[in-house]
Amino acid sequence: MTTDARRVPLLLGTLFGLAGMGSSSASIVLHDLADDLGVGVGVAAWTISLYVLMLAVTTAVYGRVADLVGVRTPLVVGLTLMATGSLVSALAPTFTVEVVARMAQGAGAAAVPTLGVTVLNQRYQGSERGFALGRLAAMATAIVCAGPLLGGLVDNWLGWRAVMALPILGLLVLPAIWSSLTREGTGDRLDVLGAVLVAATAGGLVLLVQSPTTGLAIAVTGGLLLVLGVPTVGAWVRRRPDGFLPVSVVRNGTVVRGALAAAAVPAAWFGQLIAVPVVLGREGWPSWQVGLLLVPSTVLAPFLPRISGGLLDRIGPPRTLAAAGVLAAVSLALAALGCALVNVPLVVAALLAVAVAFALGQPTLSAAVSDAVDADVRGVALGVATLLFLVGGSVGSAAVAGLGDVVGVPGSLAALAVLPLLGLAVLSPELRTRRADRVPEPA
Repeated sequence: MTTDARRVPLLLGTLFGLAGMGSSSASIVLHDLADDLGVGVGVAAWTISLYVLMLAVTTAVYGRVADLVGVRTPLVVGLTLMATGSLVSALAPTFTVEVVARMAQGAGAAAVPTLGVTVLNQRYQGSERGFALGRLAAMATAIVCAGPLLGGLVDNWLGWRAVMALPILGLLVLPAIWSSLTREGTGDRLDVLGAVLVAATAGGLVLLVQSPTTGLAIAVTGGLLLVLGVPTVGAWVRRRPDGFLPVSVVRNGTVVRGALAAAAVPAAWFGQLIAVPVVLGREGWPSWQVGLLLVPSTVLAPFLPRISGGLLDRIGPPRTLAAAGVLAAVSLALAALGCALVNVPLVVAALLAVAVAFALGQPTLSAAVSDAVDADVRGVALGVATLLFLVGGSVGSAAVAGLGDVVGVPGSLAALAVLPLLGLAVLSPELRTRRADRVPEPA
């Protein structure tokens, strides 16, 4: 592999990891944040859910803007917004300001997942692209897994507010990747209304899932956004087939099925990010000790590109996504049992399994989507796929925060384990197609 294919993915993976630390390091200080701002831990979890929600729903916007004007401008805007939101979050005097700052931070961080993958898809082809995507995922996974430990140590030294400021470091990476960012696009205009409709519909799902912690009003709001949003988005796509959601992307089964199946992986990851600190915090564990449980996942991360790249080459994207889904289900089962028994080895095994699942799922989804669409809509296709992928993460954190008070944290993790199984069912047409493609023609 060329030096460029080794360097650029590591830098983009660093940005991806810092964006992910907005949730992984923040999850470790929920108790301190809740105490300082005068809310319960369940309510404080909104700072994670809404961060991930904004990360999800604005990802597709950045992808579409990149198709129109190139990668450089939207990435600069996103990193600036992420840094500004991080600074305000660190200084927030009230919980309301904290929530708004976290939403801005997530909206900025959303530039990284889609645009980072877009850069790699533009620069590399074939096995080199698979290596680059795996390298990005490995670096991102290592930093995200180190987030709870780093957050715990910073919290112990400087307090939870300093933890919220950590994503500002992303601005330091920008000069190193500047020459890799393109400025070419189609020059078309952005379908703003289509983007708003998609964001509102996705937001309704998360509000509905987390409503047990906030009451009937939030549940009704989320339900209305979801019930009204789905048909409205469908009608808008039919009216504007080349708008924010191009009909060629919406009707692409590989994109939609792959993204829906892959969404179970971040649901498992973010669900455990909320669950493990809550359970161990009740047992008196300080935040930095909880962070130590993710050190094995951080150590494993450098070896994950070989695993993901090898599986992609040997069994193809659908089966690799299926393997990630199985690992996600196993990790949730182990986490539910580990949290119920407060068994540290089971919790560590769950975190290892979900780290491998994430390292398999994210680059595989990116490769599958990139191959399935034309170049002129690749950015928005990756954005839509990443939107569904990250909405899964928002649902995972919301489910644990919302259902944890109703059925307990282990029960909420067990409920989430249904999602990977549903993902496998959604993916089954792709698996059958691939199997049929391999059947030799009769002589």
